[in-house]
Amino acid sequence: MAAYLQWRRFVFFEKELVKEPLGNDGAAPGTAPGSGPAASKFLCLPPGITVCDSGRGSLVFGDMEGQIWFLPRSLQLTAFQAYKLRVTHLYQLKQHNILASVGEDEEGINPLVKIWNLEKRDGGNPLCTRIFPAIPGTEPTVVSCLTVHENLNFMAIGFTDGSVTLNKGDITRDRHSKTQILHKGNYPVTGLAFRQAGKTTHLFVVTTENVQSYIVSGKDYPRMELDTHGCGLRCSALSDPSQDLQFIVAGDECVYLYQPDERGPCFAFEGHKLIAHWFRGYLVIVSHDRKVSPKSDFTSRDSQSSDKQILNIYDLCNKFIAYSTVFEDVVDVLAEWGSLYVLTRDGRVHALQEKDTQTKLEMLFKKNLFEMAINLAKSQHLDSDGLAQIFMQYGDHLYSKGNHDGAVQQYIRTIGKLEPSYVIRKFLDAQRIHNLTAYLQTLHRQSLANADHTTLLLNCYTKLKDSSKLEEFIKTKSESEVHFDVETAIKVLRQAGYYSHALYLAENHAHHEWYLKIQLEDIKNYQEALQYIGKLPFEQAESNMKRYGKILMHHIPEQTTQLLKGLCTDYRPSLEGQGEREALGCRANSEEFIPIFANNPRELKAFLEHMSEVQPDSPQGIYDTLLELRLQNWAHEKDPQVKEKLHTEAISLLKSGRFSNVFDKALVLCQMHDFQDGVLYLYEQGKLFQQIMHYHMQHEQYRQVITVCERHGEQEPSLWEQALSYFARKEEDCKEYVAAVLKHIENKNLMPPLLVVQTLAHNSTATLSVIRDYLVQKLQKQSQQIAQDELRVRRYREETTRIRQEIQELKASPKIFQKTKCSICNSALELPSVHFLCSHSFHQHCFESYSESDADCPTCLPENRKVMDMIRAQEQKRDLHDQFQHQLKCSNDSFSVIADYFGRGVFNKLTLLTDPPTARLPPSLEAGLQRDLLMHSRRGT
Repeated sequence: MAAYLQWRRFVFFEKELVKEPLGNDGAAPGTAPGSGPAASKFLCLPPGITVCDSGRGSLVFGDMEGQIWFLPRSLQLTAFQAYKLRVTHLYQLKQHNILASVGEDEEGINPLVKIWNLEKRDGGNPLCTRIFPAIPGTEPTVVSCLTVHENLNFMAIGFTDGSVTLNKGDITRDRHSKTQILHKGNYPVTGLAFRQAGKTTHLFVVTTENVQSYIVSGKDYPRMELDTHGCGLRCSALSDPSQDLQFIVAGDECVYLYQPDERGPCFAFEGHKLIAHWFRGYLVIVSHDRKVSPKSDFTSRDSQSSDKQILNIYDLCNKFIAYSTVFEDVVDVLAEWGSLYVLTRDGRVHALQEKDTQTKLEMLFKKNLFEMAINLAKSQHLDSDGLAQIFMQYGDHLYSKGNHDGAVQQYIRTIGKLEPSYVIRKFLDAQRIHNLTAYLQTLHRQSLANADHTTLLLNCYTKLKDSSKLEEFIKTKSESEVHFDVETAIKVLRQAGYYSHALYLAENHAHHEWYLKIQLEDIKNYQEALQYIGKLPFEQAESNMKRYGKILMHHIPEQTTQLLKGLCTDYRPSLEGQGEREALGCRANSEEFIPIFANNPRELKAFLEHMSEVQPDSPQGIYDTLLELRLQNWAHEKDPQVKEKLHTEAISLLKSGRFSNVFDKALVLCQMHDFQDGVLYLYEQGKLFQQIMHYHMQHEQYRQVITVCERHGEQEPSLWEQALSYFARKEEDCKEYVAAVLKHIENKNLMPPLLVVQTLAHNSTATLSVIRDYLVQKLQKQSQQIAQDELRVRRYREETTRIRQEIQELKASPKIFQKTKCSICNSALELPSVHFLCSHSFHQHCFESYSESDADCPTCLPENRKVMDMIRAQEQKRDLHDQFQHQLKCSNDSFSVIADYFGRGVFNKLTLLTDPPTARLPPSLEAGLQRDLLMHSRRGT
């Protein structure tokens, strides 16, 4: 139970008298009057008002004359005659334009209930849709209270004899409504209220002695007694959803709140309660100081009508009195248009307008009531930005008072709205480090911290040397629960010397680079770093070995070499406790790891030999480096047996076929290390026969020179010429070798005899006997060739003379056609026939069937075509000088090549300036001679 005397009082409402409007401008109630004589007068209600209600934009009054009055927002009073005598009760629905009233049309206890449809008219007045007597049964009794459900399906009427009638069904129609007695008792009913919760409808019934609830949405109407305390008339109300639609009963000692099945909290508000009303989260109580029994309120209201009455507006959630004032003779309190209106017995209407939230907050700020301001802002549903502003001001206030712990708690509530730097600057003092730590921790828990905040928090932990808090901060269960920048945390911890904590973060959050940096650069734990790399996925393991491989090779070469072997062949991460990975192994480019072995030749050799054996398709750089390493070892080795072994290994590597595409590189390596056997092998593989020849010539290995010529002379005949020149320059006796060379030159006709004689003329030891047999054989062959050529020339001259005579006869003598048979079908010739100068004759129809051209003889055409093709080929080859040079160089008989091209007419275009000009046949005549030569005659009929 809360004593209201402990509650603070505020003036959150403004009080003023409602004035009549100026003209027809329809000013809103409560507006300030103008100045001067035209100012409006105070609004005065008609006398005899007995009952009031509000809703649907109007204040509704009933008087002793039976009239119902409406006061809209324009403050223009209107009325209509509802009853003949008086109006006793009104209920204006909030969601429907329906008004329920209770009044009397005749003297005696005979109250009538009338339902008015305010949207429809009947002769200018609202339409009355239903009239029925209110008395339950036959016993006359007075109506004490009235309530209607907003769904228009329930209406309850309470009476002074303690009974309650329930009208169920459509209350606007008699035919669809049913009335029954819900409750009977011995005490007058003072209040009724419907409460809707889902599909269940409850009816609260309060008398002067007890409080009960009924479930009226069912059939049996179960009843529950909630309390044995009651209240007077108009001292009960139903709260809004902010108070969970509780039923409020205002007794003289306390104010009680009820749920449909139990009693809720109560508040000790002293004073005799006259009116209880609920308004926008506030409880409005009208009371006076004299303690009078609530029972007397039913009969003796006039005796205390002149007493001063106190109106208090309570905020039950925030525990303060929002407004308190004194009135004389309050008739009722109504709520409409967002304000409270208090009606007094003198006919005046007082408006109580609530101040805006910001004004109320400023009043609380001036009194440093920040907690109350926060509660008020929450109840007023102020947005988060507004709440943050209050928290900030509260924090500033506590900070200025020296309450740093309290201030930081308020600043924590501003996280997400207030810039963190505003708070951090206030607590940078070393004495405030605990407060700063608390703020930064909350900032991280809400995932609103940046890298600088993480750095600052970790520095706070390290300065405080609070290892437990540090471990609690960094050791989260999963990646999703991390509220800070992990990389920043690792940097700070590493800088502060908390290597174990930094390693924990790096390992658990897969910051492999930082883990290895700390292990290798700070802790110098090379073995752990290498094992960690072996657990990484392939891509990370490869990149980290490239970065840290040299350091690891320097300190633990054997283990590093072993890991590199696996990384470059079939890598599978070593997952502890999980066995082998099922995924296929990956392999890195082994050539990229060669620089790691710069100062470890023994490990390098083991690595290279392993790669060449296990992975034959290794990159070329592996074999190049292995060859260089073997040649280097061979060149520096002194032991003959070991040197021979290294020689064999190098040769076998060269013969492996891995250097066919990098021949030059292998050759340079062999030459650099003076590995002659390798050089000769590579020369032979590269078909560099000239270099092989020069090598043996430089070392005066005569027999090997001859051997090279014999093995490769067919592919490169110039080797024999070089050999002859080489031996011709030697002064010692080389007759045996010269004779062998000359024999081969003679067989292959590689050099002209004169050039051979000139070459050997430089050798003083070479006598005529050396080349006598060569010269004799050469002269004999040339004599035979001359005889053959002369015979061929005579034959060609005779053939030429015959052809010229035949051409002359065709030109000068007539041609007699004596053929009697067709050259195609061998049948006797018949006119018309076709004759050719080549002595072939044809039937015209045979000629037309078999000929391809009118100017060609079908019989001679195949042979003539061959000749023409040869002529065209010769003409096309006239300008093929590159081909001529090549054939001239490669041919054993250069003169035959020149004669062939001379016959093709290649040199016809050459004109010497020393030759006299000669007359040439016209081009047309030359072409005619060629054609006559081919065809011998032209077509005739």
